[in-house]
Amino acid sequence: MTPPPDTKTWWVVDPSIDREQYVRRLLELYRKTPTTCGRVRHEDRRLAEHLFHQRIPFSAVEAAFHLAATRRIFRDPRRGPLAPVRSLHYFLPVIQEILTTPIDPKYIRFLAWRLRNAEPILELYTAGIERHNAQ
Repeated sequence: MTPPPDTKTWWVVDPSIDREQYVRRLLELYRKTPTTCGRVRHEDRRLAEHLFHQRIPFSAVEAAFHLAATRRIFRDPRRGPLAPVRSLHYFLPVIQEILTTPIDPKYIRFLAWRLRNAEPILELYTAGIERHNAQ
C-alpha cells in the first residue's frame, strides 16, 4: 500500500524520522488508541516496519487511528459493543481510505479532540464489552 502519486493530500513523509522512531511512535499510538486491546504483537511490529518502508506518512496512520476509533465508539449503541481491536492490520483499510480520500485536517483534529473528551462514553463502551464477554 503506497500513497497514490497523483493524489494531492496534506500527508507528507517526515524525512527526519528514522525507522526505529517511526515504528516506536506508531506502536505506542496504536497501543493507546481507544478500542484497541492495548497490546502490541510481533505481527504489529512487522506491519509498522512495512508501513515505514512503504513511506506511509505517520500523520496518515495517526488520522486513521482517530477515524476508526471514533467510528467504533460513536456507532449506534443499539448494535452492541464491538470486541477490542487486536491487530494493527485492522486499520489498513482506514489508512488506505485516508490516503485516497481528501480529508480536511481540521476534521482530523476534531476527531482527536472528540476522542480525548469521550471518557464517559469510553467507560460505557468498556462496560458493554465486559458484559458481552461475561455472557
